[in-house]
Amino acid sequence: MRTSRLEAFSDGVLAIILTVMVLGLDIPPEHDLRSFIHATGHDLIVYLLSFLYISIYWIGHHHMFRLVNRISRGVLWANLALLFALSLLPFTTEWMADSELARTPLFIYGLNLTLSAATYFVLQTLVIRQDGAESALKRAIGRNVKGKISPVLYLAGMLISVFVDPDGRVGAWLALVCYGAVAIMWIVPDRRIDRFIRETEGLEESARPAER
Repeated sequence: MRTSRLEAFSDGVLAIILTVMVLGLDIPPEHDLRSFIHATGHDLIVYLLSFLYISIYWIGHHHMFRLVNRISRGVLWANLALLFALSLLPFTTEWMADSELARTPLFIYGLNLTLSAATYFVLQTLVIRQDGAESALKRAIGRNVKGKISPVLYLAGMLISVFVDPDGRVGAWLALVCYGAVAIMWIVPDRRIDRFIRETEGLEESARPAER
């Protein structure tokens, strides 16, 4: 199977996820800023956070499959598992917003983020395994420091949401900060991967016979 079909399917699913998620935002009853803030409240904040996560996964997915030449059955199933985890984000996002950052929805949201990261890691691992020791993706991601830090922050956010200030709001906002910190960390572009992709494409171009 060509990677273009998998990418097109994944792009369509992610677009639907974003569309469903934005439909969860409430329309202000009045046409003024105060009504807008009152109607959206936490909804807009958590929507923006989830939008960032979907965008980050889309960019990472795009980069990953620019370095893949073939797709095994295991990669197909791992990709579906990733899409399943991400498809839960509209539900966990809206629940967290409607509850006004209650402990249980915050914990479940962190669990959803953890599941998404785990399925992406499995997909990445299978891609590297199928390409062998000379995997271009393995060389591009290197030590994957961000990937190792992310689960720690997810776990910290989940634990904080449950145990820190259970009767107040401090724990909820600290948990949200942990989740947001991961998103901000991944927004910063990884120039190493972009550079590796350009170098790989440059080598492929130079390896082609010159046109007469």
